[in-house]
Amino acid sequence: MQLFVANGGTMDRFSAMRLFVRVAELGSFSGVAQQMGVARSVVTRQVAALEAHLGTKLIARSTRSLTLTSAGTAFLEKSRVILNLVEAAETDIAQEAVAPRGSIRISLPLSFGIKRIAPLLLAFAERYPEVRLDMDYADRRVSLIEEGYDLSIRITRTLGPTDVARKLGTARMLVLASPGYLARHGRPQHPTDLVHHECLGYTIAGNNLPWPFVIDGRIEHINVRSRLNGNNGEVLTAAAAQGLGITCQPDFIAGSFIAAGQVEEILQGFPLPELGIYAIFPGTRHIPHRVRVLIDELQVALQPAPAPAADAG
Repeated sequence: MQLFVANGGTMDRFSAMRLFVRVAELGSFSGVAQQMGVARSVVTRQVAALEAHLGTKLIARSTRSLTLTSAGTAFLEKSRVILNLVEAAETDIAQEAVAPRGSIRISLPLSFGIKRIAPLLLAFAERYPEVRLDMDYADRRVSLIEEGYDLSIRITRTLGPTDVARKLGTARMLVLASPGYLARHGRPQHPTDLVHHECLGYTIAGNNLPWPFVIDGRIEHINVRSRLNGNNGEVLTAAAAQGLGITCQPDFIAGSFIAAGQVEEILQGFPLPELGIYAIFPGTRHIPHRVRVLIDELQVALQPAPAPAADAG
């Protein structure tokens, strides 16, 4: 079935459904037009043609916003189900036997993305030349649907209630100080000793949060005093290496500094809760074959190496 659009254009019903779903999810004709690289009028005409075909209004428009009608809400729910089934069927039949192709837009955290994920993505791009990667490295939580991402990689202790995610691995948090700092100020023996030390705080949305430690089997949050704060772990670890204070950073940042002898781990008897490494997807949409292949490969690569077998001799 084809829908006839003003000025002689046509579009098939599945394309019309997809377009309507994108407009409904984004809440903006202009936003969808920008993502598609077309004029806003093209999107509005196509939605109007769909409404004319169905014989009912799906979207109530105003100068400032748009809202779904009751018919639009019902059509959105059914369209999502239908499109997911169609894409899943097409993927299972047509794509499983062929190499991944198409575009993947991915959001990545800065330090972990560059240190651990970037080499894996470059290898993936070399292995699958028909995949186009758009990589955005930034320590911010993106809106996947509104900004047009296929997935994001995020490192966090807790997921949001609406997040659709797959766990790829874990990261350990380490408390670090330089040998010079410890020689001058002493080595903390307990997390509560940190109140007497200069700490280097990692800020999230402008807030320097307490440090959580596992003490006697329970998580306790320790408020620390910090003169230097920042939202980049590499900078804070470099500051610790210069003897400016104590910092708390994930192992993928701390590893090279520890190996070089610039900092050492302290308070090993009081671990911090692990961070989860997650792939987060936009809502309940079907995950394209190319994205699933990428996530499968990342999950394998990010698993910790097995512990060496004990010497039986």
